[in-house]
Amino acid sequence: MMDVIFYNASQVVTVASGGRARSGAEMRDIGVIEDGAVAIKDGKFTYVGPSDGIDISDADRSINAFGKTLLPGLVDSHTHLVFAGAREEEFARRIAGATYAEIAASGGGINTTVKATRAASKIELIEYALHRLDSCLGFGATTVEIKSGYGLDFENEIKMLEVINELKDLHVVEIIPTFLGAHTIPFDYKERREEYLRLVLDEMLPEVASRGLAEYCDVFVEKGAFSLDEGREIFTKARDLGLKVRVHADQITPGGGSELAADMQAASADHLDNISDEGIARMKASGTVATLLPGVSLFLGEEYPDARRLIDAGLPVSVATDVNPGSCMSENMQLMMSLAALQMRMTMEEVITASTINAAAAVDRAATHGSIEEGKQADLLMFDTPNFQRILYHYGVNHLNTVVKHGNVVMEKRYANA
Repeated sequence: MMDVIFYNASQVVTVASGGRARSGAEMRDIGVIEDGAVAIKDGKFTYVGPSDGIDISDADRSINAFGKTLLPGLVDSHTHLVFAGAREEEFARRIAGATYAEIAASGGGINTTVKATRAASKIELIEYALHRLDSCLGFGATTVEIKSGYGLDFENEIKMLEVINELKDLHVVEIIPTFLGAHTIPFDYKERREEYLRLVLDEMLPEVASRGLAEYCDVFVEKGAFSLDEGREIFTKARDLGLKVRVHADQITPGGGSELAADMQAASADHLDNISDEGIARMKASGTVATLLPGVSLFLGEEYPDARRLIDAGLPVSVATDVNPGSCMSENMQLMMSLAALQMRMTMEEVITASTINAAAAVDRAATHGSIEEGKQADLLMFDTPNFQRILYHYGVNHLNTVVKHGNVVMEKRYANA
């Protein structure tokens, strides 16, 4: 007896890949089954195929998906979701013509968020984050990576990671913690750069690793943040302590962050607005996923990353929100998917791949997440659309009807807006 069967779906988009990221032309092969069915038992997919190939009476619950589309649960592989405060006043100033540098010079920018996050209690941070996770889930993200990086001292970076880990037991969204103590040099260490670097290396990283507070270590490798040499030193120490690597790379300048990501065998290098040809070649050789963040370009009014260049070069590309208070205040993965198609010249099939199996690969979970395949973890979305194209085409609207996480129906809606 199955736990649940979805049947009569207009389309089941499997994105089956054999547990690996897809690159190049493979990103357009998303395995659509017309009039499809999916069966789930004990948190796993047990049948994926045509509806006439399964007996719907052999289930505790059967759901008629007529006129609807089934997709794997989306993976949001890059977020800064835990923080206090908001920066709408700075947003208004920027719209009125102020530059980010001017806002930062007046004491704003990331310093605003750091001050608010340091002042917030763990309970407050948890409450804020739970609300944002509800929003993530409501748009279809069933697995979410969350970074620290707004504490920027020992006490508050550890506080942020403790919050991220406590959220695992408080929300159905699966959470992957990342240590980003090397986000920027904080205002209170402005004249003590080397001292802050030693704090990250000698105190924060050992504490994070010994307590198992993070799976990954991230560094913002960029002019004005951390240099290549500093990033390499931090990543080397992190790997020695058992942490895996991901990199904020080449967002503002082609500063070598992507090459460093390849050298460090990073799971992903993210942003990549200004990646070099050398960076592309080396990331392709290392198997590092290129994670693009179109919401940042929309929010800041900047050029979008050249996804077409990366895909045509053979890199596995993923798409994420980068939800954060300074450069992308949105948890909406469906919007990011539409932006990727409209502004980054990705085909609809490539966008689906980038938001599912490739995003899972960006957090080392392609073997278990990101596709609808027998034996894999049953994370499933049902959309009120007759095909996957409608999800991207009818943008700015939430098409999600039902969410299954690890085999359990965790969200259902009673209306359709297709």
